[in-house]
Amino acid sequence: MIDAAPPIPTTADIALIQRILPHRYPFLLVDKVRDIVPNQSAVGIKCVTMNEPQFQGHFPGKPVFPGVQIIEALAQTSGVLVGVSLNLADKNLLVYFMGLDAVKFRRMVVPGDVMELHVTVKRGGGKVWKFEGRALVDGELCAQAEFTAMMDLPKA
Repeated sequence: MIDAAPPIPTTADIALIQRILPHRYPFLLVDKVRDIVPNQSAVGIKCVTMNEPQFQGHFPGKPVFPGVQIIEALAQTSGVLVGVSLNLADKNLLVYFMGLDAVKFRRMVVPGDVMELHVTVKRGGGKVWKFEGRALVDGELCAQAEFTAMMDLPKA
C-alpha cells in the first residue's frame, strides 16, 4: 500500500507559523493564517495590542501601528502561504523583499484592531514570487501593496 501524502493545511496556528517563519517577538507580526489555498491565496490575522513595543514611541498618547509593519505583516502572511504550499515547515525558509509597488495607506490601525491580511499570488513557484496584499480592519481597507520577494529555499 502506498502512503498518501498528508493533506495540505488550510490554516496555520502560531505553532505552524513559527515552524515556517524565522521571525520571533517583537517582529513576528502574524497570529494565525486561515483560508489557505496553496500557491494562490491566504488570509493572515494580526491582533493589534497596546502591549507591543512600537507603541512606546509611535506615537506617545496617540498609538498608531506603523505602516511599514502592516506591509511586513502582509509579507509574513505570504511567507506562511509559500511555506504551506511547498511543505517547508522546519526547513529554515528565509524570505527577502525585492520590491514594493503601488503601496497605499488608507486608514490608521490602532490597538484593539484585528487586521485581516489578504494576500494573493500573482506569480510564483520558484525562488521569486510576486504578491498582491490588502490589510483590512472590520472590512475597511487600511493598506494595500504589490510586493516581490525572493525565497531562500532550503537545499534538497
